[in-house]
Parts: sequence; C-alpha cells; structure tokens
Amino acid sequence: MRLALGVEYDGGGFSGWQRLSPAGALEADGSLQTALEMALSKVADASIDTICSGRTDAGVHARCQVVHFDTGATRDARGWILGTTANLPPTMAVRWCVPVADDFNARFSARARRYRYRILNRSTRPGLERQYLGWERMPLDADAMHEAAQALPGERDFSAFRSAQCQATHARRNLQDIVVSRQGDEVVVEVQANAFLHHMVRNIVGSLLVVGRGERPVAWIAELLEGRDRTVAGPTAPSAGLLFLGPRYPRHWNLPAEACGDFE
Repeated sequence: MRLALGVEYDGGGFSGWQRLSPAGALEADGSLQTALEMALSKVADASIDTICSGRTDAGVHARCQVVHFDTGATRDARGWILGTTANLPPTMAVRWCVPVADDFNARFSARARRYRYRILNRSTRPGLERQYLGWERMPLDADAMHEAAQALPGERDFSAFRSAQCQATHARRNLQDIVVSRQGDEVVVEVQANAFLHHMVRNIVGSLLVVGRGERPVAWIAELLEGRDRTVAGPTAPSAGLLFLGPRYPRHWNLPAEACGDFE
C-alpha cells in the first residue's frame, strides 16, 4: 500500500530535509527525513523509506510538506497520524494521511510548489517570532519590490538566483506567480513555481530587498535575470523567514484541498 502524508515542521533545529545517514539506518542524524522515517518505522514495526515533494534547507519551515511511502503494515489513518506524531520531535507533526495510487509520487506528481517569505520591516529586530522572520531595518518600498518581481514569471533561466551548490542539471524553471505585499510591519513575498533551484527563493528575496531599499531601480531584477550572473545579484536572505507552504497536485490524486490545484 502507498500512503501520502502532510507534515508540518519548524526547521530551526534540523540540518534540512535530506537524510544524511544511509537509507534504512534508524539512527538520528539531525535531518527531518530521518526523524520522520524513524517515527514511521516504529508505527509500522518495519523500516520505512520516504520520498518528499521538495527538500528544504536547514532552518526552513514547512506548513504542508507532502511525502509518500510504501508499507505492508495495516493501520488506519488515525493510527498513522497519531502514532507517528507521538514519536516525532515536538517541532514536527503529521497533519493528514491518505491512501494513494501506486503510481503517485510526492515529488514527480507535483505540478507546483509554494513558498512564503516574511520580512519584519522596522528599526528594531524581532523579539517574538524571530525564528520565523527575516528582518530589514531600512524602510522598504513593497510596491517597487512587487513591480520588480513581475519580470520573473514564466519559464526562464534562473542562473542569477541559483546557489553555487545547486545540483540541478539546468537552471530553467517555470515561475508561475510572485506577489510582494505589505501587511503592517511585515513585507511578505509569496511565490509559486513548478520547481525551485537551491536557494532560489532566498536569492530572489535578497535581490528584491536591494530594490526595496532604493539601492537599485525596479528594472534591475530583469537585468539580473537576463545576465544570469549570480555574483552580481543580491545576497541570500536568511533561512528563518522562509516557509514552504507545500506542493500542489492535480485533483485526480484525491489529496486534501490544500495540496490540490487546477492543472491540465
């Protein structure tokens, strides 16, 4: 049987999603994947390997990371949800569990991924929620940031926003939507794409901050995109402000509404 899970987590105390130990090794290694597989294996009373919708970096959080796994163990959804969560660190929880077809793949069946980056924009650093916020002391022009970001949607080469450690075979991605808005003392960037390069969202945010501070014109983001040179773009924004909202799949997979979208 193949099952899909929706998992939320605070990534602050982890090395990132990806397992650091060999597959099947039930030893804590500081990764989110290993923590989840250890918990699932206790519930199944057998070794469990998982595939996720998209790997998150150290310090990055997730509202609905989707994973799938195969198992011969017979448990109801409540058993998987409560049993696994009981064996997870307190900063991780399983939100839902549904059976899926054998050809469902959490990574390859996804048509889009969504991220949100929150920036506290005031003169003093955050005290509350500091682990979930970026911080910029200089006043930001959110409207200029939004206008600059509209150069990014479409299928494009995002080499200018790709980290040197990125292992993807190419830098072309289809960025479907990006919105920058001010919400009180926060500037929020929401972005959706078919997939993302390593540090792509944080590098985009770092460059938009340069525009927001008035250090570069709105047209600069389009120039960076065209130039494809990471070394002249803005710095990588801190991981704390980044939240992986989750992937989206065609509705025929019958996943919960938050993981579904209208795709051809």
